[in-house]
Amino acid sequence: MLKRNRLLRYAWLAAGVISLVLGIIGIALPLLPTTPFLILAAYCFARGSTRLHHWLVNHPRLGPPIRDWETYRAISRRGKQLAMVGIVAVFAISILAGVATYVIAIQAVVLSAVSLFILTRPLPPHERR
Repeated sequence: MLKRNRLLRYAWLAAGVISLVLGIIGIALPLLPTTPFLILAAYCFARGSTRLHHWLVNHPRLGPPIRDWETYRAISRRGKQLAMVGIVAVFAISILAGVATYVIAIQAVVLSAVSLFILTRPLPPHERR
């Protein structure tokens, strides 16, 4: 049992590190989302390493969107804007690249659902007026 728990902890830790790396890469690459990967990293670290979870949640740059999500299930105005720009860009690139019609249709449904989810999340209290 102890060995299984240790393996699970390492699996959560590995998933957290991979998510964190993808989130950091997303800072530089506009089409790769940053915040969802950081939230996933925080989730994984909470199960694999309380020290890394604490570091990530309290990081001056990476922590605020994670705290907003964990505390209020909220997405900042800027986060919503960047997400919508990324969604539109991905869809436009697919159309311009001549991707198959059925793929465009699937993207339209999935990206519409994602957009609806993002846009219906509340703003964090510090951004409400």
